[in-house]
Amino acid sequence: MLSRLMSGSVRNLEREYMCTVRLLDDTEYTCSIQRDAKGQYLFDLICHHLNLLEKDYFGIRYVDPDKQRHWLEFTKSISKQMKSQPPFIMCLRVKFYPPDPAALKEEITRYLVFLQIKRDLYHGRLLCKTSDAAMLAAYILQAEIGDYDPGKHPEGYSSKFQFFPKHSEKLERRIADIHKTELIGQTPETAELKFLQKAQMLETYGVDPHPCKDVSGNPAFLAFTPFGFVVLQGNKRVHFLKWNEVTKLKFEGKTFHIYANQKEDKKIILTYFAPTPEACKHLWKCGVENQAFYKLEKSSQVRTVSSSNLFFKGSRFRYSGRVAKEVMEQSAKIKREPPEIHRAGLVPSRSCPSITHGPRLSSVPRTRRRAVHISIMEGLESLRDSAHSTPVRSMSYGDSFIPRSRSQAMDSGDGTAVISSETYSPSDSVLPTPVAEHSLEMAVSRQINGAPCSIEEEKESEAGTPTVGDVTELGVDSRVAGRVQSAGGEAALSETEQVNKFVLSVLRLLLVTIGLLFVLLLLLIILTESDLDIAFLRDIRQTPEFEQFHYEYFCPLRRWFACKLRWVGGLLINK
Repeated sequence: MLSRLMSGSVRNLEREYMCTVRLLDDTEYTCSIQRDAKGQYLFDLICHHLNLLEKDYFGIRYVDPDKQRHWLEFTKSISKQMKSQPPFIMCLRVKFYPPDPAALKEEITRYLVFLQIKRDLYHGRLLCKTSDAAMLAAYILQAEIGDYDPGKHPEGYSSKFQFFPKHSEKLERRIADIHKTELIGQTPETAELKFLQKAQMLETYGVDPHPCKDVSGNPAFLAFTPFGFVVLQGNKRVHFLKWNEVTKLKFEGKTFHIYANQKEDKKIILTYFAPTPEACKHLWKCGVENQAFYKLEKSSQVRTVSSSNLFFKGSRFRYSGRVAKEVMEQSAKIKREPPEIHRAGLVPSRSCPSITHGPRLSSVPRTRRRAVHISIMEGLESLRDSAHSTPVRSMSYGDSFIPRSRSQAMDSGDGTAVISSETYSPSDSVLPTPVAEHSLEMAVSRQINGAPCSIEEEKESEAGTPTVGDVTELGVDSRVAGRVQSAGGEAALSETEQVNKFVLSVLRLLLVTIGLLFVLLLLLIILTESDLDIAFLRDIRQTPEFEQFHYEYFCPLRRWFACKLRWVGGLLINK
């Protein structure tokens, strides 16, 4: 009896596995689920844990062994989507950013979106001008530590918070001045709401950057926002397409195409190249989901999308879930007492990253920075997968979700717009798609531009391992030589890929042509050997060539097939 119970419990354990989901406040939710459980079951567990009803804006993200990020599909089994072995580690992130966060029904939803955008600000995904950056950081201070208190907040207190990838002492003083004078008396709820209203007006609000290259080989970031598709290069937004202008999204291998119709029936096709085919497919799926979420009036209008064509067998994907308009209508029907929000401890570490990502350096001296970060980060768990996915929202059914001032700004501006005085360069460790080229040039450019290094890089420097700073001392000549060599290698690789693609296309065209000719020949033979009395077929039957083909080839072949069929039939009858 005891052995049966033990064997039964072992079988139950084999049918279950552990899942750990890292939430937006850096806490973890761990549960045991059945091996055949679908993604929707896990998502519902998390939303119940958070007491979250407006859950359509959120999703679960995971990373496969190849470091490629994915969104968990709720209609499929979790175990079939994960390429790694349990226990599985995932994270809850905002997937579809609200076009107007102030219109969210419940405070708990606004608080979670606030946490997500605070991450975006820190990791460089939400890029803005200095004046906007100071205001956003001051709202975070007010929400986390309350009103300024000289007894609790000594000189330079704002420097202990890391709001951005990098910032200067001048910006720190400006943040402290705003917090001391302009935000007195605001509750955490009010400060968070003001923060969201300020953030939604920025050009990079809701941006989930996908690193790519254009047809000239120049780096670019593709992203889907609540208002359309954007392309960022340098410190500019070089392309912006509203969702009602985008007609088709397609990918082939590493190549991603965007088809759009702009004003005066102007049709355009944008082409970009992702680092890997998996990254390109992830980019395509994100675009399909975001276009469906923001563009359609009803979820019943969602159709299965395919990336295939005549010569390429592509992928098929279908968005499952409600669309933005349905989500807003459903939120308006929520009638319950506002749930209690358990905000994390209001300590400086909340604005700091995990050790895995590494702290961002300010203008504080190196030795002081290290001491400050070690004291702040002590006791915090590492959070590897802090990247989120930013959904895109389409306004094809009108601009009802777009704030009026934002809508007017978009209508009056063209595709190119300066978004900041600095280059858009989010942290490599939190990009949603892997960057294949981590060359010396990239590392050197980070140091030259003043971008911060991680804790691991500081440790290597202390141990005597050559770091980026040591490499820069080798001189400009070595960097130039490295760039020339890297450029030559990329050009050769690009030419080889183009030749391979051309050869494959020719082979596919040849095979398709031969197949079509063979099918047409069979069809013609069937028609001519049939009893159809058509003038065209009658003329063909009377030609000497057809009569020769009929009596010397077709009739013997037909008799041979008939003999074989009778033989097979006899075997079946005898059995």
